[in-house]
Amino acid sequence: MTWGDPSAREWADWRWQLAHTVSDVRALGPLLGVGARQLGRLSAAAARYPFRATPYYLSLVEWGNPRDPIRRQCVPSPPELDNRFGRKDPFSEASHAPVPGLVRRYRDRALVMATTQCATYCRHCTRKNLLPCVGAGPAWEPIARYVAQHPEIREVILSGGDPLLLPPRALDRILARLRRIPHVEVIRVGTRLPAVLPMRVTDALCRVLANHRPLWVNTQFNHPREITPESAQACSRLVCSGVPVSNQAVLLRGVNDSLPVLRALCRGLQAISVRPYYLFQCDPVLGATHFAVPLRRGMAIAERLRTAVGGLCVPLYVLDLRGAAGKILLEPSRVASVTKRWLTIRGRNGRLVRHRNPCRA
Repeated sequence: MTWGDPSAREWADWRWQLAHTVSDVRALGPLLGVGARQLGRLSAAAARYPFRATPYYLSLVEWGNPRDPIRRQCVPSPPELDNRFGRKDPFSEASHAPVPGLVRRYRDRALVMATTQCATYCRHCTRKNLLPCVGAGPAWEPIARYVAQHPEIREVILSGGDPLLLPPRALDRILARLRRIPHVEVIRVGTRLPAVLPMRVTDALCRVLANHRPLWVNTQFNHPREITPESAQACSRLVCSGVPVSNQAVLLRGVNDSLPVLRALCRGLQAISVRPYYLFQCDPVLGATHFAVPLRRGMAIAERLRTAVGGLCVPLYVLDLRGAAGKILLEPSRVASVTKRWLTIRGRNGRLVRHRNPCRA
């Protein structure tokens, strides 16, 4: 592999991991097991949607299996170039940004794009058409001023990019600034690092987060093979520092769209003190619709999961909709009708909402 033969100490150093991230899909070379023509197609997908992965996360791939679920989440694939379905900005976040770097889709919450950087670029990312690969973070003072001027905002979510890639001092300043706003009661941090770069979750970083409680970390494990001794240790550091950790998985075709895989994922998360919180229907984002599971099938899997694991293991299977409709629980009692093309579901206040059903059977 391109990063040579690191020592155990180097491998466990998050700085070494970031310095040796792979960003050229051709560097994977023989591991991919594809010919020159197919490699060219993968390179074309990476030119449209950049590729980046940590050595740690790539080490979880079973390279002999072209359908490996870890590979599918991080290595570019030709279906990403299909422009027939999906939207660049599926939730119209750009139209809900009163100041640069802040998205406000709900009255009592605000989401802050803390950084544009990620340790690994997920191929199913909702913002894969929006986030640049390089660039500075937002201007924090206008964001803090906006939040301070809107007392109805009680919760702030740090997202991105990955907020935990910020230097601890910078993260500490951001959290302290938000904590000085009296009506901000809760802070949430969305991060994929426990799954893709667990060595970044150091004791020092955990102390920064713990100093600004009540604070919740929402992470994203999508497959039980992402639960490793390293990721378990990262989550344990957070929990032992007093920071609760929840998981927001995404239902992904060819990754976790089966009862045995989801059952193992949810049980594995509970075993490392991470509560399964949400199971999201894959967002209709341009370049990621090949991951979408048909809604009727997704609901059938979720229904079976509810009877296959204990209550603390059961995530809420939800669909995130544009505008005020927000997140809707996908369960039979809420569904008015399902066809090959459309789902009609009862949203807030009983209002019927229509959503396009993924076309792949």
